[in-house]
Amino acid sequence: MTYDNRAEVRKVLIITLLLNLFVMSLKAVVGYWTGSLSLLADALHSVTDSANNILGLVASKFSSPQPDREHPYGHHKFEAVGALGIAAFLGIACFEILQGAIERIIKGGEPVRISLPELWLLLIVLGVNIFVAFYERSVGKRVGSPILIADATHTMSDIWVTISVIGGLIGVWLGYQWMDIVLAFPVALLVFWSGWSVLKENLPWLVDQMAIAPEAIHAIATSVPGVVNCHDIASRGVLGRQVFIEMHLIVDAPDVETAHHITEEVESRLSERFSPVRILIHVEPPAYKSEHISFETGKQ
Repeated sequence: MTYDNRAEVRKVLIITLLLNLFVMSLKAVVGYWTGSLSLLADALHSVTDSANNILGLVASKFSSPQPDREHPYGHHKFEAVGALGIAAFLGIACFEILQGAIERIIKGGEPVRISLPELWLLLIVLGVNIFVAFYERSVGKRVGSPILIADATHTMSDIWVTISVIGGLIGVWLGYQWMDIVLAFPVALLVFWSGWSVLKENLPWLVDQMAIAPEAIHAIATSVPGVVNCHDIASRGVLGRQVFIEMHLIVDAPDVETAHHITEEVESRLSERFSPVRILIHVEPPAYKSEHISFETGKQ
């Protein structure tokens, strides 16, 4: 049975969108008041947070796990595409931050002015970011949503960015103006790393990378009484979200009904181990011989 988590995903995305808009506005206002490049860059980073939430809402709407005539394998990849969109937004934010820092170094600019009340406002921003990151990650893991987990990863980077910015502004408050520009560069690196992490986690789904080692599937299938061997095993998807398994199964069965019962037991054991999973089995007679477990070139 396929679990449709979209209603809960949309609820979380709407809540975090409102919180991210609040955070973005507060950072932008304080950044404008103080003239802080690193804080304005952080506000730009928060713009991507809100954009990611909107992107996630759109992706979630079209990512139904239920198959239909046009999408017989379901719609999960829409959500993975949404997560890749988050990676793209992070790349844009990284570029903008670096560009602004280099321009400030070359052209100079007005000194940053920061006060203690403004630093307290940034601590409120930090608290909201921490809540959003842990809330999204917790719900994302519970319902198996890649878009929530990806967005939580992005927000986690925002926490470190905000901590860095606050540290730099404390330095500015103490008289070290250069700290605002210097800290803009690690902010950009943190943003880039978050984008790379999201990209790395979601590409396997889109390129149909192997989800489960064929040897693991082979061991489970051949443990079922009546199974002589299995070969040409393929799997794709993401373990814990949705996996598709295909295999050729050699069975020792006198009739079709017995062969059917054997394949059902194989499906049951694989489902118990790798759920949610959809399995396609091609049954072959015991006289058929093949030792090719997977499709790896030269693998016997």
